[in-house]
Amino acid sequence: QVQLVESGGGLVEPGGSLRLSCAASGSISQLYVMGWYRQAPGKQRELVARMTTGGGTNIDDSVKGRFTISRDYARNTMELQMNSLKPEDTAVYTCNARTSPFGRNYWGQGTQVTVSS
Repeated sequence: QVQLVESGGGLVEPGGSLRLSCAASGSISQLYVMGWYRQAPGKQRELVARMTTGGGTNIDDSVKGRFTISRDYARNTMELQMNSLKPEDTAVYTCNARTSPFGRNYWGQGTQVTVSS
């Protein structure tokens, strides 16, 4: 069983930055893939970015150049640095992880990110 806890959401003005963190109950080195998904009101959940233990990443085109995903093995967390935030980035951001390529999905509770002036 893997437990994921997000932190770092909040309200920020357009053009601002936020850093999300996802803490895992076990070693993140055992998690084959970790990623961030988001869901805006009235929309389907979508992948924002994900990262494998090998360092491979998938970044959605809508956030490329603005968001950076990383793993902090010292803190045992996955991070999402979000810069140049736009109102359309407003959503609930949820941490996801799998222990193997086709293994069970684990989800955090989500954290709200609101970009508004």
